[in-house]
Amino acid sequence: MATRYIQVERIAFREWLILSLLLCILTVALVNLKSLERLDMVAYDRYMQLNSREARDDILIVAIDDYSLSELGKWPWPRQRHAELLKHINAATPAAIGMDILLTEAESPQAGNQTNGDQLLADAIAQSNKVVLPLVSQNNGKGLVAARPIPLLANAARQISHIHIELDKDGVARSVFLREGTRGEWWPHFALALKDVAQNTAYGTEKYLPGERLPVRLRKENNQANLWQRDYQMHIPFYGSSGHFKSVPYVSVLRGEVPSEFLRNKYVLIGPTALGMADSFPTPVSGNNGTISGIEINANILASLLDERAIDFAPAWQVALYNLLLLLAALISYQLLSPRKALLLTILFIFCAATGSFLAMRYAGQWISPSTSLLALIIAYPVWSWRRLEAAIKFLGEEFTLLEKEPHLLPEFIDDEEEKSAPVLTDTLEQSINAVRVAADRVRDLRQFVSDSLDSLPDATLVTTTDGNVLLSNPPALSYFASQGLPKVNDSLLPYLFARMSAPMESDENQTGSFSWWNLLDLKHTARMKQGVEVRDPQGQDLLIKSAPCYSASQQLVGWIVSIINITAIRAAERSRDETLHFISHDMRAPQASILALLEMQQDAATALPQAEFISRIEKASRITLGLADNFVQLARAESQDYRFEELDLQTVLLDATEEMWSLAKSKNIRIKCTIPDGEYPIRADRSLFTRVLTNLLSNAIKYSPRDTIISCTLAYEQHLAGANIVCSISDQGYGIPRAEQSKLFQRFQRFGGAEQPKNDGIGLGMVFVKAVLDRHHAQIDFNSAPNEGTTFNIRLPSSTI
Repeated sequence: MATRYIQVERIAFREWLILSLLLCILTVALVNLKSLERLDMVAYDRYMQLNSREARDDILIVAIDDYSLSELGKWPWPRQRHAELLKHINAATPAAIGMDILLTEAESPQAGNQTNGDQLLADAIAQSNKVVLPLVSQNNGKGLVAARPIPLLANAARQISHIHIELDKDGVARSVFLREGTRGEWWPHFALALKDVAQNTAYGTEKYLPGERLPVRLRKENNQANLWQRDYQMHIPFYGSSGHFKSVPYVSVLRGEVPSEFLRNKYVLIGPTALGMADSFPTPVSGNNGTISGIEINANILASLLDERAIDFAPAWQVALYNLLLLLAALISYQLLSPRKALLLTILFIFCAATGSFLAMRYAGQWISPSTSLLALIIAYPVWSWRRLEAAIKFLGEEFTLLEKEPHLLPEFIDDEEEKSAPVLTDTLEQSINAVRVAADRVRDLRQFVSDSLDSLPDATLVTTTDGNVLLSNPPALSYFASQGLPKVNDSLLPYLFARMSAPMESDENQTGSFSWWNLLDLKHTARMKQGVEVRDPQGQDLLIKSAPCYSASQQLVGWIVSIINITAIRAAERSRDETLHFISHDMRAPQASILALLEMQQDAATALPQAEFISRIEKASRITLGLADNFVQLARAESQDYRFEELDLQTVLLDATEEMWSLAKSKNIRIKCTIPDGEYPIRADRSLFTRVLTNLLSNAIKYSPRDTIISCTLAYEQHLAGANIVCSISDQGYGIPRAEQSKLFQRFQRFGGAEQPKNDGIGLGMVFVKAVLDRHHAQIDFNSAPNEGTTFNIRLPSSTI
């Protein structure tokens, strides 16, 4: 059966590889052939509309608009009028002036005095020394040639430039060539020339010149063939739609209605915007306006050059890589995730493809077309889902047939009414569904029977395969391993679950050989494993682990049953019994034996002690016995359920404890100093037991401190997320606790002390009592101690409201 499943998985993986390969080939082909170029351009235009920027304040359009035409008459206007306009603009000292007006012919006689008009304009241009004039290319029957302004004006201009706009296949203006020329002569674009003039940059020495370059080979060939050449193709990052840049009417400037401050240090672009007159083009940001005038396009180009912004079209290999990465990520998710999650992730990848392309345009100035990856992702999921659905239907049909042949172990109950109402004729699909339903019901019933039987066992029980993989586990087992930090039990390897436990505690002296957890699954160790091995887990619990083999009807080993019995309480009771017996036989017996010995000595005159010494020794032994019994009784009460909680002020309890210990401290000339800030310190506690906790700590501080020292007691608030704690600190200047023995402080019958310290009576139950009481109060205790530097105990108790 496992081999069959592996074959199915191999077939599925092979189909996935074939589908992935075909989709990758399709993606690369679409990118290289530019089959989706129109869709990419639509996306490019939409992104450009979303990528608008605020217009620069230093660019101003002097528009030959409908208003100016209505005021000054029909076009063309006398060139003397252009000269007057330039004088008004020159007076405001602009950064550069661009006249997007073709002046390729001398002024006609009908327009006035030809020489005077051209000369006046030439004088105004020369006086400004900041004017850029345009040229265009025209076909004279022998190829394209440059149509320059008339020599008089061309010689007066600061620079001559071209004003050509590049149109894509769909007729939309998205780019411009920053340099064009023929026969070895090159001209900058109108916007580039304006930037050079304003920044006093010699043509050809620009530091920032974006755009795709014409290969050197083609430049040489075109130059030799006297063809019209173009270089540095710059894709324009449009700032906005028509009217985005500041504009003033031609006539308003001519009449002096525009203040000089409005023109000062500005790039002034003079050109037509009137309907039917302007050379307007559709652009990515035209929107419902349809077109944008050439002068406004030039303003966008100029702003881009000044801001050093341009759209760089990513090469084909980068576009293919971007699309392939998204596609492969989606295809890998189909193998790893459920269909629903894979669908959601596919939608996410589609969103990422579109968004990533936009973000690359906006923040990196690079255009990566997303259409190919969008199409591939839209195709990938349905095709993959169809293939997997076909495979699933075929596989399930075969599996259901095999499942129907399985033996029936549990009794089956057939509803007579349902059987009578069943249709006589059913199609093949319905028969298969019914057979699957019956087989599935049998499996569920059998599973429920086994599960209920396993769950009813009181001890943690695991059912494993022959190689140790856990198949079933009952609730006690799940709860136990979850407490060990192993929430996943089923399908785990049995020795791994027990890896952190201690080695077995050998009780048979004849048992030889090292132990391995694999012994639980070894038939050679069956007899020993049925008896069980005793171990201790990382939390200190004592466990008895047993295992027994499971056989099939043909006596073939099919698995193991492993039980985990918690015997911590039993072992704790045994240890407590042993400690108590030791306490009774030694600590409690010793002072009683001393009293009997003193009485026997007193009966013989030769060994009799003076009366005062005799009584003193009897009293000391009796007090020791009484103290031991009192400590034992107090610890028993601390570990019992009989607590009487009430609302108290910890300040009062601490003062009562210090008052009780005053005489003991006075006997060693030790001063108890309490530092308690003003305020209340409300707690909920058992007064007598909590007072005993503080007196125990103070008593130990006095006993283990030299004479003439100070014991400090403080109270303070400590804030935390769940509320506030009251911290009670008791510090002494005593002998300290040896570092090697600090971990044993809260264990029963532990005593500490060095050779240089005075001997103190005690059996080591005081700190055990302190810990037991604080645990019941949900309080915490910690300490800092160093030899001969003293000890500080800190008790943190939740604050309450009185």
